[in-house]
Amino acid sequence: MIVYNVTINIEEDVHDSWLNWMKEEHLPMVMDTGKFVRYHMLKLLDRQEDETGITYAIQYFAESMDDYLDYLNEHAATLQAETKKHFEGKFVAFRTLLELDHTYEKI
Repeated sequence: MIVYNVTINIEEDVHDSWLNWMKEEHLPMVMDTGKFVRYHMLKLLDRQEDETGITYAIQYFAESMDDYLDYLNEHAATLQAETKKHFEGKFVAFRTLLELDHTYEKI
């Protein structure tokens, strides 16, 4: 499984509107592409002494590299542009690509 991770630091003055927009609009749009089977949105609980804003890691799970590449080539630019349109200058984001090697679940 491929994990597309987007880490984003959002300024506190727009945090609430950004979080609502993510939950109500952006995340559903990403999932509606059909390229991911689930996502996790995680909020970082600690921060560096001089760090401002609130940081999240959003992890999108694709069943294959082909699904991820299809998303990247067909949808990513448009969806990233939507984020910029709403919150330009109010966030910093970086993206990483991971492979899920093993999952443990306690039964």
